[in-house]
Amino acid sequence: MKSVSIHEAKTNLSRLVARAAKGEPFVIAKAGKPLVKVVALDDPSPGVRRLGFLSARLKVPNDFDRMGEEEVRRRFARTLRRRGVQADG
Repeated sequence: MKSVSIHEAKTNLSRLVARAAKGEPFVIAKAGKPLVKVVALDDPSPGVRRLGFLSARLKVPNDFDRMGEEEVRRRFARTLRRRGVQADG
């Protein structure tokens, strides 16, 4: 495994990281003593997010976008009245 000094790592970091990502790990050393090992992640991509992955566990009601509609309308109207604004509808 390749060993590089801190200075060399700072100077060539992009190139070294690209090589590590392709499966060529390296060690960064200070005064000849190994400090850290740089290796590629097993799977750097977060993966594909699946829509509906909880569909078997959750049931969303057909009127979910109207749930609490009256409460929201009532609170909004009360706030408008407190501010002296006439609520329409």
